[in-house]
Amino acid sequence: MASVAVVVGSGASRLVEAGAVPTPVNTPHGVVELYRVGQGWVLHRHGRPHRWLPHQIPFRAHAHALQQVGCGALVVSSSVGVLAADVPLFQPMLVSDLVMLDNRLPDGTACTMFPAPSPGQGHLVLEEGLFSPALGTQLRSLAASVGAPLPEREVIFGYRDGPRTKTRAENRLLARLGLDVNSMTLAPEVVLANELGIACAGLAVGHKASAARAATPDRAALAASLVASGAALDDLLRAFLERGTPVPWGNHLYRFDDG
Repeated sequence: MASVAVVVGSGASRLVEAGAVPTPVNTPHGVVELYRVGQGWVLHRHGRPHRWLPHQIPFRAHAHALQQVGCGALVVSSSVGVLAADVPLFQPMLVSDLVMLDNRLPDGTACTMFPAPSPGQGHLVLEEGLFSPALGTQLRSLAASVGAPLPEREVIFGYRDGPRTKTRAENRLLARLGLDVNSMTLAPEVVLANELGIACAGLAVGHKASAARAATPDRAALAASLVASGAALDDLLRAFLERGTPVPWGNHLYRFDDG
């Protein structure tokens, strides 16, 4: 039976209770620990406790594990830097599209589940896009049900692999390219999940202003902002884990041997 799952980062800490025992999932790329919450699964991209920097995250192993537990709808959340002046801080917003010009994982290999010739490989053909409209509609309904409706405004996400933060000049350039928010994760997870036929939605929560509208916060302020942005996600993600349902995947994996 298909299930749902969420991927959470540094700002999400309350979905999984202290002392919870993970479920280990064996994959070709190593063992992945997932946590059962409600009817779904929680994956901590940085590990629990936090141990992986963005460029150290085992993205392919995570995608394989989600496939193995039958994930049929995935919500990938990310604390982001905000580039556009009309994007609020500390509020979940749906991601409508992303820019990942160099389709590579941080280790330099192609961002694909098929790094070498293998059975079932193919080209990911985007027909409805990387983000499922049906899953986005479901999240809007769940957000309204918990008293925290999502803004009509959706955001275009820019991926930068890190682990360093962007320079001011880089942030200005990204803003001029039409990107609304950016972070060092989310994009690889969404691309790989789509290759495995998993419908995805993205939730971005701004924890700092990365454009020229504000100075970069000091470390204490940044830590506080991560807590605030994580708390804004909790109710919605928990509602999804308890009441969310899988949705049809709307893209296509083109294989040359399909006839």
